[in-house]
Amino acid sequence: MDNKKKEFDLLSLGELLLRLSPVGNERLSRGDTLQKQMGGAELNVVSGASLLGLRTGIISKLPSNNIGTFAKNHVRFLGVSDDYLTYDNDRDARLGIYYYENGAYPRKPGVVYDRMNTSFCKIKADDYPDSLYTSARCFHTTGITLALCEQTKETAVEMMKRFKAAGALISFDVNFRANLWSGPEAKECIESILPYVDIFFCSKDTAELTFLKTGSLHEIMRSFAKEYPLSIIASTQRTVHSPKKHTFGSVIYDAKQDIFYEEEPYRNIDVVDRIGSGDAYISGVLYGLLSHGFDCQRALEYGNATSSTKNTIPGDLPSSDLTEIDRIIRNHKTSNSLEMDR
Repeated sequence: MDNKKKEFDLLSLGELLLRLSPVGNERLSRGDTLQKQMGGAELNVVSGASLLGLRTGIISKLPSNNIGTFAKNHVRFLGVSDDYLTYDNDRDARLGIYYYENGAYPRKPGVVYDRMNTSFCKIKADDYPDSLYTSARCFHTTGITLALCEQTKETAVEMMKRFKAAGALISFDVNFRANLWSGPEAKECIESILPYVDIFFCSKDTAELTFLKTGSLHEIMRSFAKEYPLSIIASTQRTVHSPKKHTFGSVIYDAKQDIFYEEEPYRNIDVVDRIGSGDAYISGVLYGLLSHGFDCQRALEYGNATSSTKNTIPGDLPSSDLTEIDRIIRNHKTSNSLEMDR
């Protein structure tokens, strides 16, 4: 099947979350005002890819109420298709919530989740027509969706199989969350789906803690490729100097060619909000791969630039278009960044 003729470049399955945060550096335990924003790992990915120019959509289930409408409006605002949003009319319909407070050295950021028994936990593969599975060049999801509950895990696995059978590339981010499942649980589940995965995102720390991998990063990435039919493996490398100062880079491994791609990291990033920066990395990598004939060097550059830039933007969702990211990549290569580019 010719992927170029498909309606979407990228579709993603995941939960949309309402984020509530105290203003500035106020604490959750004492602040009286909360700022309302939208997020969610998979929404962050397709939003970033949409801003760069891909045709994207989100597959999810929302409560059929005003909070669900708030979420849907944010999907549309970022150019992401809402064609595959379904709605929950039950009396117990609800959107997942998480509360986030910023950190300031030496205090780390804090998160409180309230996402059990949400409308997304009712989603099923058969909620969607067969045409969904033939509509995309690439399908993306994460370990968060696998870990939420048995229903979302079954749905994600079934969708992977159906998209794969229809000729789509499968992209998967481990995105391990210890508050959702244990390392052994994640290992057992994720190893069962890796035979379907083409593009795999996993950090060295996660590989060591969850998959019990040892050795250098290159050795770990090669070991995944030897064990599973993965085409591309990407691993982020973040150094946290303080909550407000990070260095970010990554490594991409082309398993077919046995070639590693790296570049000088982005150093001393002025961090405004790190949430969603890992998802922004994925959006940049997938944009680079799908728009530039699977050029891993371009994918690396777009991934590093989009992630580093997202750190400077408040909220989960990205806001950088292709023009801005291309300019940031050029400046990074030349180390000749202008204070004002006009």
